[in-house]
Amino acid sequence: MRPAGKDSQPADLFDKAAEASGETGMPLAARMRPRTIDEFVGQEQIIGPGTLLRRAIEQDELQSAIFWGPPGSGKSSLAATIARSTKSNFENFSAVVSGVADIRKIIEKAKEQKKFYGHKTILFVDEIHRFNKSQQDAFLPHVEDGTITLIGATTENPYFEVNSPLISRSRIFRFEQLGEEDLKTIMLRAVEDKERGLGNWKIAVTDDAMAHLLNIANGDARVALNALEIAALTVPPDKRGKRKVTLGIAEEALQHRSLNYDKTGDSHYDVISAFIKSMRGSDPDAALYWLARMIYAGEDARFIVRRIIVCAAEDIGNADPMALVLANAAAHAVEYVGMPEARIPIAQAAVYLACAPKSNAAYVGITRALKDVTEKQSKPVPIHLRDSSYKGAKALGHGKGYKYAHDYPGHWVEQQYMPDGIKSAPYYEPTDNGRERIIKERLEIIRANSKGKDR
Repeated sequence: MRPAGKDSQPADLFDKAAEASGETGMPLAARMRPRTIDEFVGQEQIIGPGTLLRRAIEQDELQSAIFWGPPGSGKSSLAATIARSTKSNFENFSAVVSGVADIRKIIEKAKEQKKFYGHKTILFVDEIHRFNKSQQDAFLPHVEDGTITLIGATTENPYFEVNSPLISRSRIFRFEQLGEEDLKTIMLRAVEDKERGLGNWKIAVTDDAMAHLLNIANGDARVALNALEIAALTVPPDKRGKRKVTLGIAEEALQHRSLNYDKTGDSHYDVISAFIKSMRGSDPDAALYWLARMIYAGEDARFIVRRIIVCAAEDIGNADPMALVLANAAAHAVEYVGMPEARIPIAQAAVYLACAPKSNAAYVGITRALKDVTEKQSKPVPIHLRDSSYKGAKALGHGKGYKYAHDYPGHWVEQQYMPDGIKSAPYYEPTDNGRERIIKERLEIIRANSKGKDR
């Protein structure tokens, strides 16, 4: 591949997409890739005027980078723009269909370009997360010595899916889901463009049809453009040769919402995090919304209820002990009833947890205790607390002096339960919330009456 300057025609897939007409069979989304930075729509926070990335592209001084964001947000489109803008040799590479052998060929070619012509090579790797860590290692020495400038695109969190050495040598650019105004601009441009778009087809899209496509595409430009093309080209022209895309036609073209949710990927963890935080924050509506997102995306119901059980113990605890009971009941319903009906008891549990009084005192308590166990010397169990049920235990003095609490008024008696030398502050400090207030009052009486110095 020869260098792709502004006055040259780089012979790669991006340029073929940019130059193709509607008759080639290439999808509208591929044909409408931006040819210049000025044509690029969206992601103003990273490619807008004056931004670091834009300056680097305009000055042809791009450093290794990772483009991270949801599908259809412009990662590959920006790479296409770079391909047309740079004077460097540009190589387009897909981690889906290529392997390490192909990488070696590109590296050898890059070395030749640098040695004989003084040309830099920019290597764009689409879906770089599809490479395992050892395959990604193949890039590292060549990024370090300047043989290639690597641009990786991924829908997954690169901090989990890309090797740390590559991350440290690259700048991460986070692409956000496209807003409706940006998506509408892209679609209207496709309707009007006579060279690469649908301009020669005399397309008219009604407002409600456009609103439906924008809504269901969910920020994914590729989905929106391809649905628009299907809708437009399957509508017969009227007597004046115009093709009118109505709401009904748009609904047929795009029936199901494009939802960025991978059950093993980044969105999986982001959505469950939002779900847990909504229950913790006492917002039942938000909890139901995030729950619905997971159900719609086909998330494993067992995973959802496991997180609900944890939330019941960690964030509600003894402020409302019924929360844990209901959470476990929802888990049982998943196994006994199954989906989709189990969504109802799951929703009941989520709403109950969101509305319940909150206390993380038990969680804080076990965290404090574990800290002492981890950091302090392990002390023996006091002899009066040791097991005395086996033969010979009493001869060893086990259980001697133990006071059976039920033999005393109020079923409590002062007695040492902590090992000698453990003098930490109380681990469990109940709150005033819900039923935990009752526990707090009783514990305050017990601690006030206790004369032990082992705390």
